[in-house]
Amino acid sequence: MIDVILKVMNPNGLHARPAAQFVQKAASFNSKVKISDNNKVADAKSILSVMSMGLVYGTAITITADGVDEKECIEALTALVESNFGER
Repeated sequence: MIDVILKVMNPNGLHARPAAQFVQKAASFNSKVKISDNNKVADAKSILSVMSMGLVYGTAITITADGVDEKECIEALTALVESNFGER
């Protein structure tokens, strides 16, 4: 199991489009993937779960991957979050 702590720096937080990108990227890996903040934990492969977290700008999140491709999964999701999901 590997985890990483990141900050959501997208000005609009994890609204519909970046949340969908995040879920699609997580779903492309075989590992079990979770996303959490201080209060909630969600299945990172479920758009409803991720959207229900209401992640806004500046929120610290922990992404946890557990499985055969956990390292690659964490690297890909980290890159996606750090790129602000392609938004400014």
